[in-house]
Amino acid sequence: MLGVVGGSGIYDLPGIEIEAEVAAETPFRQPSGPIRVGRLGGSRLAFVARHGLGHRLSPTDVPYRANVYALKQLGVSHLLSVSAVGSLREELPPRSLVLPDQIIDRTVSRARTFFDQGVVAHVGLADPYCPILRGAVAAAGAAIGTPLVEGGAYLCIEGPQFSTRAESNLYRAWGAAIIGMTAMPEARLAREAELCYATLALVTDYDVWHEAEADVSVELVIGHLRANSAAAAAVIGRLAEQGLPSRACRCGDALENGVMTAAAVTGAADWDRLGTIGQRYRPADVA
Repeated sequence: MLGVVGGSGIYDLPGIEIEAEVAAETPFRQPSGPIRVGRLGGSRLAFVARHGLGHRLSPTDVPYRANVYALKQLGVSHLLSVSAVGSLREELPPRSLVLPDQIIDRTVSRARTFFDQGVVAHVGLADPYCPILRGAVAAAGAAIGTPLVEGGAYLCIEGPQFSTRAESNLYRAWGAAIIGMTAMPEARLAREAELCYATLALVTDYDVWHEAEADVSVELVIGHLRANSAAAAAVIGRLAEQGLPSRACRCGDALENGVMTAAAVTGAADWDRLGTIGQRYRPADVA
């Protein structure tokens, strides 16, 4: 099942045949809003607007754990994040669509793991995006003639403010390709939830480093988002039509051998809180 998290400007998904709107409850707060479950292009799909209806949640306040948990609980196996970003490269102008393959995390105020009470687990995050899902999204874009730029690092800042000019130039010096505010901890949590995860990044501006372009502003972002949103919806529609790729990756077993806490010192309450996230690894002797 495909899950889609819509970022700024993506509050609905055209063409989805809604079967239910789920007001999910999780041990990690409520999700950003109702999760719309239905069909698109013959495939089952679940959609949630990351910032809530009407964009009421800042990047820091998004309940990332609740969103990922609820989607996993509904049966999602592949999660596509759609995110507005700024460009840190001349060759990625506004209205470019990018499939990043790396992340640099500069967030400071967000819960980063499901395993923070009673059970400790470590998952690998060397490659935070699923290469097979990324390839499927790229193929969907190619099939409808929508070029997607593959590769590059997504620099994730806390926000909600945009960067200073000095920061923007620093991030360029680091070699990052795009900058946004929501890739983390979403990617970390998707890996702990053993989901295949990819980001379709929609470039809206040149941040503030580009001397020949206007500095980033809400007005500038919204204008480019309108054009990008239609392209993103078309790519998602094609992805749904072609069907999800096989899970030949390691995403589905990310927690295998990752739980460090001895079963003898855990209790039912610890595993109950993890619920669907830790279900496969719950010790048999924990009631």
